[in-house]
Amino acid sequence: MRLLSPTQFSLGLLAVTSAVNAIGQDACVTFQSSPSSFLVASKGNAAPILLSSDEWPGVQRTAFDFALDIQRVTGIKPSLANVTTSSLSAAIRSHPPIIVGTLGKSSLIDQVVNNTKLDVSSIRGQWESFITREVSNPLPGVKSAYVIIGSDKRGTIFALYDHSEQFGVSPWHWWADVPVTTHSELFVSSKGCAHGPPSVKYRGIFLNDEQPALTNWAMEKFTNGTGAPFTNSPFNSQFYTKLFELLLRMKANYLWPAIWSSAFNVDDPQNQPLADWWGVVMGTSHQEPMMRGTPIEFNEFATGDWNYTTNSKEIYDFWVNGTIRAKPYESIFTIGMRGAGDLPLSEEENVDLLEKIVSDQRQILTDVFNGTDVTTIPQLWCLYQEVQGYYEDGMRVPDDVTLLWADDNWGNIRHFPTVAERNRTGGAGVYYHFDLVAGPRDYKWVTSTQISKTFEQMSLALDRNASRIWIVNVGDLKPYEMDTEFFIAYGWDAEKWNPNNLDDFVTNWAKREFDLNQGDALEVTSIIANLTRFNARRKPELWNSTTYSLTNYREAEVVQAEWKAISDASTKIYNKLSSSKQPAFFQLVQHPVQASNTLANMWIAAGNNALRAEEARLSANEFDDQVTQLFEQDFEWEKEYHSILDGKWDHMMDQTHVGYYYWQQPMANTKPMTTRVQSKKQALAGVMRVSPEGFAASWPGDMLNQCALGYNCGPPTLTLDPFTPAGNRFVDIGAAGPNPFTFTVTTNASWLKPSVTKGSISTKNTEDRIFFTPDWSKVSGAQTAQITFTATSSSQPTLVQSVLFVANKTVVPGNFKGFVEGDGGVSIEAAHASRNTSIAGLTWVELPGIGRTVSGVTPWPRGGEDRNFTAGSGPSIEYDFFTFNTIQGKGNISVRALLNPSLNAFGRDRPLAVALQVDSQPPQTSHFIPPAPSGSLPPGWDGADGFVANSIVSVVSNFVAPPGAHTLKIWMVEPAVVVQKIVIDTGGVRASYLGPPESIRV
Repeated sequence: MRLLSPTQFSLGLLAVTSAVNAIGQDACVTFQSSPSSFLVASKGNAAPILLSSDEWPGVQRTAFDFALDIQRVTGIKPSLANVTTSSLSAAIRSHPPIIVGTLGKSSLIDQVVNNTKLDVSSIRGQWESFITREVSNPLPGVKSAYVIIGSDKRGTIFALYDHSEQFGVSPWHWWADVPVTTHSELFVSSKGCAHGPPSVKYRGIFLNDEQPALTNWAMEKFTNGTGAPFTNSPFNSQFYTKLFELLLRMKANYLWPAIWSSAFNVDDPQNQPLADWWGVVMGTSHQEPMMRGTPIEFNEFATGDWNYTTNSKEIYDFWVNGTIRAKPYESIFTIGMRGAGDLPLSEEENVDLLEKIVSDQRQILTDVFNGTDVTTIPQLWCLYQEVQGYYEDGMRVPDDVTLLWADDNWGNIRHFPTVAERNRTGGAGVYYHFDLVAGPRDYKWVTSTQISKTFEQMSLALDRNASRIWIVNVGDLKPYEMDTEFFIAYGWDAEKWNPNNLDDFVTNWAKREFDLNQGDALEVTSIIANLTRFNARRKPELWNSTTYSLTNYREAEVVQAEWKAISDASTKIYNKLSSSKQPAFFQLVQHPVQASNTLANMWIAAGNNALRAEEARLSANEFDDQVTQLFEQDFEWEKEYHSILDGKWDHMMDQTHVGYYYWQQPMANTKPMTTRVQSKKQALAGVMRVSPEGFAASWPGDMLNQCALGYNCGPPTLTLDPFTPAGNRFVDIGAAGPNPFTFTVTTNASWLKPSVTKGSISTKNTEDRIFFTPDWSKVSGAQTAQITFTATSSSQPTLVQSVLFVANKTVVPGNFKGFVEGDGGVSIEAAHASRNTSIAGLTWVELPGIGRTVSGVTPWPRGGEDRNFTAGSGPSIEYDFFTFNTIQGKGNISVRALLNPSLNAFGRDRPLAVALQVDSQPPQTSHFIPPAPSGSLPPGWDGADGFVANSIVSVVSNFVAPPGAHTLKIWMVEPAVVVQKIVIDTGGVRASYLGPPESIRV
């Protein structure tokens, strides 16, 4: 496996993102004058900003931010005024102004459109759209102006914030302390920019699982230590207005507020009206019907159980009051019902009862919104977990209600709308997760989501018209800044993003946030890609001391080297940033990299401690010390995060993440279990431990894992062929106690040379590693050498231990091109195909960056227009490989395809499938995800070693394949299958988490 290098991200840059600060936007901001530009600010002067008094309050408020953003960038504060034609001052008439307003709402904008005959047909009546441009003679006595016109309230708000971002004000300027890059001059293109309706109508976040970090932080920063009456919640209007601004700057428009210790609508009486005033659509989560919070609000203001069978009148009235309270404001009503505490309904509360609940809720809406067509009131039914089972068993809601399909809590969507479901007037949406409190394990600590995975799943949702509502669970928000912005940006304008330019999002994000040059921005892209890859392989909360193999393929050491590479790269950039930029970089890059690196090394050190203790190696104690040091360093990274900017983000990293005993977060971080060997007592077998690569054992003396018997085992044997990717083998020589010794290394074969021939071991240098590399020009066929290790100690008997080394020189025909068996098998990254065949406009394409090692391949177009194929008739991708062996010499091989965990989301009649074929043998089709009962996940999905925990599904097929050249074909059967890697076992593939490193290709 290889780290992604910055050069991998240099292709396919979006033409529309030529401005440094634009991420997927049509750029219309420049910092140099040209004949086709309009002056915003220069030489102490700024264009005045004009609105009319009948404009939306939210637009008026955003215009204040807009003026402030211009001042942040240029140091020049523009005037901001509500005006009419008669109140235009001479100063405004003499300086071309910026005129802002909403079509049909702003009398000023309507007059400008009238006077200039400006064509606004592209946005009239559209949702959240805008146009901007310079116009001549917009108002009496005004020669020209730059107009910013929105189709509706948020269309205008988004237009203003779109410009602010291009000026250089990040949406995260407060939430991640991103500094503003200043410019002495600021211009916009006279032709302006425009945006039509967004790809997804409602785009939002869910603050969930918000304890301990977000809650503790908000309590310190937004209260005097005492929260709201009734709930003690710290999430007041001061907190939420900061959040509203962030959402709108990102072009989000929808929010599910925090729920577990708070009730948005009662914690602060200003919360609900302020959301509407700012322009944010409010909702409630999947478990909170009719704009009322549960469990806190229900427990505080209602009596009886949350049980519609036994307590329907109390619950009905509770919902009525919530609906009345929400009536004046823009909201989306969640309908349906789950059990108390976000659990399934009790057994007696069945589908018939749930249908009555929905009917009663619709009646409430009809009564409260008297005179309003209930079908025009935005509503959603979230098909979360068991609720999807009710749907699959036949339950339906009115056609105008949005079906909000959920993922499995791990970013794998459980259902995509079928062709019949796409015609519903209410449409469909997705409830997605970047954070989770649930089995098989909470994951809440640092970012562990790849934007490539988010794109892969959400592109399928878009292709199948699940585009009415997107809501993502962001937990405490802060660890997931970039992930959150990508989710919203993709929902805002999906056409801007495709597999070839996903990395450009990160590159341009790095430029915007840290004002980096192209080279450093590409480096950050590589860092982020690998950080999220390493954390997505298996969530950090699921890591343990044996996640990565300590004995096979040098896997744990490769993983450590990968972490070190991005740690060093991140620190290098951090150190050369100015002090004003370091806090943002620390939060967004440096902390997640360094904290994750520390944790990864701690767990691997714990594994090495246990292994070396079992092998009677004194170095076990050094690894024990490392675990302790790294465990304490873990807290130091948290402490540093909390101390930056005089403690602005104190508590934001309070989340525990080490020492899980079951799915729920531990109450305290606890150091991994370690052990020690007695450092003053000599091991029974003598002064020296000889530990060959690939063995969980040492020699001499009896020890488990030396051989099947476990005692009286002969000397170990190392084998190597010229197509083994590592190119050599090693033996560790270690101390077996307090007595120092010198050692020599000799071989009886001229073709095998050790990296060193002598050395010394003591309590200060407890082990050395000696590498053995054959001179293949001197080897013919399979030859065996004996390696002799001799230890001499002043206080112990001389000790001699031998190791056998078999060099098997395999040869490939000169005309073969492809992957060659080495080290017991053939390992191929799926993107590295020999050939790729398209059928009916569909082909296999690479999704760069996705998955555990390099990338993945999937049929494209992403939706595949719902087409599927019988095995052998669809698009195929081919891999040429050469073998020397078969399993047990019987002429068979095993082919293991490693696939993304994905669910049978096209319906029960369309389970995911892929077909594998070797040479001309019949293709073998695998429906690799087992069927699941209604509302449940399939067998093998959950659990600490399930599909999602391991981030992989293995599809295994067996074929007849004698030694020689072969071709593997992977056939598309169903769309949405992502293949990451192929491992072909010829009898020698060993256990590892990531699979063998990629084979040598000739």
